[in-house]
Amino acid sequence: MPKVKTNSAAKKRFKLTGTGKIKRQHAYHSHILTKKTKKQKRNLDHSAIVVKANRKQVLDLLVLR
Repeated sequence: MPKVKTNSAAKKRFKLTGTGKIKRQHAYHSHILTKKTKKQKRNLDHSAIVVKANRKQVLDLLVLR
């Protein structure tokens, strides 16, 4: 049986933390920033944790299950 390949797009977008959680970046922070408020842009700048409902899908893309 061949090896299972990691999804290249997913490995660029997600990182594992030391406790096993999956870190991600917020969307909507790359362009069309002039109409967004400073507060909105500042809040989009921080990383977030993938919610439990999507965790299995991300782990499957990263081939970590």
